[in-house]
Amino acid sequence: MLVSFEELKDQLTETMVIDSRAPDRYRGEIEPLDHVAGHIPGAVNCFFEQALSPDGRLRDAEDLKELYADILPVKTPILYCGSGVTACVNVIALHSLGKTDVRLYAGSYSDWVSRGEDVSRS
Repeated sequence: MLVSFEELKDQLTETMVIDSRAPDRYRGEIEPLDHVAGHIPGAVNCFFEQALSPDGRLRDAEDLKELYADILPVKTPILYCGSGVTACVNVIALHSLGKTDVRLYAGSYSDWVSRGEDVSRS
């Protein structure tokens, strides 16, 4: 279920990569933790908080199916966030829908930029 830095680099063009951080962090407008703002090249954004109801629980299955409509058909997507914690909300939500082939880049964005990798701001 876990993906290493090397595996992620090798698979950037092979599968969907999902950034679970807030949209403004994904777009590189703010970056409170890392020395470089942006996202991993080719990643799409799916903010983890969208999977949660106001009381902090997972939304119902129909809402989640709508949220993840573009992800559900993808074979072995890779999810990440800033440090590998909040992406787990998306992982759990996808698992609740029966999508169990999702993988987590636990090092996440902090690991990516610490290795001097290029990031995208588009």
